[in-house]
Amino acid sequence: MSSRSWREAGGRAWLAAGEAEWCRRGNHLCARAGTRRFFAVVSRLGDGMAWYALMAALVLLDGRAGLFAAAHLAATGAVALALYKALKRWTRRPRPFAADARIRAWVAPLDEFSFPSGHTLHAVAFTLVALAHYPALAWLLVPFTASVAASRVVLGLHYPSDVLAATAIGAALAGLSLWLVPGVALFE
Repeated sequence: MSSRSWREAGGRAWLAAGEAEWCRRGNHLCARAGTRRFFAVVSRLGDGMAWYALMAALVLLDGRAGLFAAAHLAATGAVALALYKALKRWTRRPRPFAADARIRAWVAPLDEFSFPSGHTLHAVAFTLVALAHYPALAWLLVPFTASVAASRVVLGLHYPSDVLAATAIGAALAGLSLWLVPGVALFE
């Protein structure tokens, strides 16, 4: 092994150890029943229920414009799902609780692998697209999305890098989606 690849491997090991420590610390927060319940509920809503309810509410409350926004969200979500599944199959990163016995999965995972966080990817993409249509929803969607992202680490299901990468992927996907749909922009 060259000295450069040794340093890179050592650097990755150091980062992985630090990341596992963040997982353990965050995961310990769920020892408190109230914290555990909050993040479990947020995680469950992030499974899709909150986004389906949002799409239905947009249609019911804003008619044709709401239908257009809901269709935009649904199309973005379909692409996000395909992308997330492909990345999970490609990376096959074990979940924190599977790699470290000190980390507990406080809820059952939806699939086997960790990278990227599908909940976070979808939450970020949906939030950005929804805010392009309805900026007034920021007060609700931004804290919810942040809570979904935090829940993934605290519940022992994802590493912080899974969540950070999913945030970047979700933002890029939303940006592409907004670029492809004329007349809708996040910042005008």
